[in-house]
Amino acid sequence: MPGLTREQTAAFLDESGHLMRLGTNGVDGMPRVMPIWFVHEEGALWFTPRARSAWLADLRVDAAVCATIDESTQRMRKVVARGRAELMHDLGEDDVWRDRYRRITGRYTPQEFAEAYIDDTLAEPRALYRLVLAEADVRTWRMPGHGEDPLAVWAKSYYHDGR
Repeated sequence: MPGLTREQTAAFLDESGHLMRLGTNGVDGMPRVMPIWFVHEEGALWFTPRARSAWLADLRVDAAVCATIDESTQRMRKVVARGRAELMHDLGEDDVWRDRYRRITGRYTPQEFAEAYIDDTLAEPRALYRLVLAEADVRTWRMPGHGEDPLAVWAKSYYHDGR
């Protein structure tokens, strides 16, 4: 299966509407995967757990994550990044990074609703994390395009015959 170039990866991550599925190691010993909003800026995936979210507790104990951003139609592009999430701002520091949160919210809601949403949730503190892509193991996939082998939908490592 073909991968995405660095430019294609950035363009895909910058498109609005794609959810990120964030996998964490649960404090209860079970894996947890949450579909969440994110923004791709400065070569990183930025995301914001609320104070009472279970996955914030997970991140505080173990910052190892797996982030998946994909689409199930069209070119079926996929980006999977495994690495360590970095706490950039802890709970109660929301005012410092609220503009970034506006950009995150604006990717998923109409702008007039985004402001109302932010205003309505000001009393709910969030932390701000990032996953720096250059420091993560990043894999990308897409369906073959025009002029490419239409059967090249599996990675070579999946075949036993060494294709």
